[in-house]
Amino acid sequence: MINTLLLPELREMLATDDQAALREFASALHPARAAEFMEGLSASEAWAVLQASDLAKQVEIFDFFDEPLQVEIVELVEPKQIAALVADLPADDRVDLLKEIDRSVAETLLPLLPLAERRETLRLRQFPEGTAGSVMTTEVARLSERLTVREAMESVGRQAEDLETIYYNYIVDENNHLQGLISARQLVTHYGKPETPIADLMQRDVVTVHASDDQETVAAKVADFDFIAIPVVDDQQHLLGIITHDDVIDVFREEATEDAHMAGAVDPLDQGYLETHWFTLVWKRGLWLSILFVAAMLTAVALNNYESDFQKVPWLVLFIPLVISSGGNSGSQSATLVITAMTLGDVALADWWRVVKRELLMGLCLGGGLATAGYFCAFWMLDDATPIEALVLPITLVMVVICGTLCGGILPMLFRRLGLDPALMSSPFVAGIIDIAGIVIYMNVAVAMLERL
Repeated sequence: MINTLLLPELREMLATDDQAALREFASALHPARAAEFMEGLSASEAWAVLQASDLAKQVEIFDFFDEPLQVEIVELVEPKQIAALVADLPADDRVDLLKEIDRSVAETLLPLLPLAERRETLRLRQFPEGTAGSVMTTEVARLSERLTVREAMESVGRQAEDLETIYYNYIVDENNHLQGLISARQLVTHYGKPETPIADLMQRDVVTVHASDDQETVAAKVADFDFIAIPVVDDQQHLLGIITHDDVIDVFREEATEDAHMAGAVDPLDQGYLETHWFTLVWKRGLWLSILFVAAMLTAVALNNYESDFQKVPWLVLFIPLVISSGGNSGSQSATLVITAMTLGDVALADWWRVVKRELLMGLCLGGGLATAGYFCAFWMLDDATPIEALVLPITLVMVVICGTLCGGILPMLFRRLGLDPALMSSPFVAGIIDIAGIVIYMNVAVAMLERL
């Protein structure tokens, strides 16, 4: 609401070219708030507001813009005018931005970057999407093991302006091999003993990640150890960069969004919902709907095969929704629990037998409870069914629920074993599989029992 009210004022400042007011607006607010208040401005208007400030403030505010606005600004402004801003962005953000903008614009912009930033950008672009290398920043405090506390603090002070964080300072040798780390807190704590060698204080057993590690695994490790940042190394233990907590939050948001889309049987979106073209939405939704439609058709085929049995015992039709929903719901619950546990690292592929035993027990308990209720419902609803005939429903429910829990628990692990995302085995797919299995189980139990009566 506030930023909506502020828009007319910003536009009036732009119309009157009130540079002093625009500069005051940018400097008086936190960059995140300034970016929020600029929502609703066009790309050209946003760029005009930024130009009223110095480069450092431009970078701070620009970094908080939504990605579509960033892309639009970079593609709109002359490359020579915006090259300095792009060069001053954190390395990982710069690489992400260049991947999103038009290829021709990126190819024009890249040679305009200073040599060091251009080399750094080209090196980071070589890491595959979704790996630790693709999300790391190379702006990291590096210290020599030979420094004292006083010398280390002076070195950090000289580097600080260009660094994303100085809480962790990494000790490297002359060949950039990671030797250890010392925190800013340790340096400040020992400030009273300035000649103490940092080699006596540093932590040598440093938790690291490899540049090729999956970003989701890296994020989980940072969360497990409660780090602010984690160093990224190569095969020779060279320090390549760090992944900071804000990058980890972005990874978690990205992975959670992707899993949520898959759980709803939607191919993950590359952009926001409103930014995604309607035809792209149709394709991403229609693809999976078609697969689910085929599964539903198989259910219809299964039902058609038992048409003669339904004619002999019409009341069997009444409980089809109950049977398939019980199996599908129990399977969806198991799939959700196991996928979440795998994401959090609570369950590994080696735990598959424990998962099977656990879900089998769950299926027996849950199926037994539903079967008891189902038996009394069937006996109460059916005037022409004997107590023995009514047993068809509870026996089926126990078997279908066990089938559902086992499928929901095992299939995500199977997908992980095949190198696929477990979230693909989401609730709609588990439910579709159990629908078919439920019909087959239900009718085979019914035929086996009723033929003997």
